[in-house]
Amino acid sequence: MALTTRHKLNKRLQSAFPRGTPFDHQELTKLGVSSALAHHYLKSGWLARLGRGVFMFPNDTLRRDDCLKFLSRRVKGFHVGGKTALAWRGVRHNLPVREPLSLWGEVKTRFPKWFQKLFSARYTTRNPFSSQLPKNFGLQPLPETPDGVLVSVPERALLEMLSEVGVHQGIEEARNIMEGARSLRPEVLTTLVKNCRRIKVVRLCASWAEELNLPWAAAAKKAAGKSLSSSRWTTRLNDGTLLVLKP
Repeated sequence: MALTTRHKLNKRLQSAFPRGTPFDHQELTKLGVSSALAHHYLKSGWLARLGRGVFMFPNDTLRRDDCLKFLSRRVKGFHVGGKTALAWRGVRHNLPVREPLSLWGEVKTRFPKWFQKLFSARYTTRNPFSSQLPKNFGLQPLPETPDGVLVSVPERALLEMLSEVGVHQGIEEARNIMEGARSLRPEVLTTLVKNCRRIKVVRLCASWAEELNLPWAAAAKKAAGKSLSSSRWTTRLNDGTLLVLKP
């Protein structure tokens, strides 16, 4: 009888949660599994606890993308951005094997311990764009995972990475990565630059694009507009680096 019950449970849950996927009490409740029943399944070894109210299948291996999708349902504005998004979309420069995931969102949050043990990640709410930018502009799942977590398109990811320069991002590496971003779409970049509220980001984008002779440099310079001036621009970054950009 117990084997039959366990078989039915596994069949029902596995149809809802593919292997490698974490799930919580709310998702179990929607399947008719109450808190008491979930506790029984835990004691019986049919489920394993990840954290408070979060479960997985016993002896399962959690997959990164499924864990990110799980977090995206709980954190407003959650997406993969910056250097990670660029790398996932084919723009990279000698990324270390254990490079932290660059994760973004609209609200402060603390990732659960089980996620922190599995993945190295850095989370920020420092959105460089104004509220005038249409919601989710430049955020799309990867083509190979259409139901996956939102990932910044290259144009948005580049500006997000530039916003981290002097904070968690080195200047030289950022410039090297940007040099490989040759196929950005001018119309998408223009919208993002016009809605970027950080002078540092706009100046870096336009100045470096011109210096690196990138195909979309003219579009970036035009979109920057009055943010560019005829004089040299100097600022002290958070890490103490002096950034000097030519006019």
